[in-house]
Amino acid sequence: MSRIACAILAAGASRRLGHPKQLLLHRGRPLVLAAAECACQSRAAACAVVVGVHAEAVRAALGDLALEVLDNPDWSEGVASSIRTATAWAMRQHCQGLLIGLCDQPKLSAVHLDRLIAESDGGRLTVASYYAEKNAVPALFSESWFGDLLQLHGDSGAGALLNGGLRVSNVPWPDGQFDVDTSEAARRLQDKLG
Repeated sequence: MSRIACAILAAGASRRLGHPKQLLLHRGRPLVLAAAECACQSRAAACAVVVGVHAEAVRAALGDLALEVLDNPDWSEGVASSIRTATAWAMRQHCQGLLIGLCDQPKLSAVHLDRLIAESDGGRLTVASYYAEKNAVPALFSESWFGDLLQLHGDSGAGALLNGGLRVSNVPWPDGQFDVDTSEAARRLQDKLG
């Protein structure tokens, strides 16, 4: 049976927001905890959260969830360093696929992650979420793409890979458009709670 790993990226400094988005509350829980719970409730065989600048606070927010916390000492480089950290971990886990998610998409659900896993045909296919007229994360990368993920650098994610002409299946997910990167988005998140 194929093993799929799921890693939630939560290492960044939240520069545009001005304070740690990982710890923003949504329905009474930190965003990073909600995303990690989705990963743990999915059919992924192994789950992890990549931490960086706010590592201690993020670890505390995760409580006793049954997952690994991966330190990314190169977090200041940008998101590519977290993708490399997650990919190296998935390789150590001998996984056939790596599902990468973000901690700042409050509408994430285990159901959506499971749809990506199901569409991947046991990790043989790379499958992206589709919103804002492009392929994006959460996305599940087949093992054959791990080398490409390890070559990423800087503050660019895997978008160029997902939209660069290689064969990628996708699952429509309009809810992916709402992420919490700015103060305005954080206010919208709080307005939805109120």
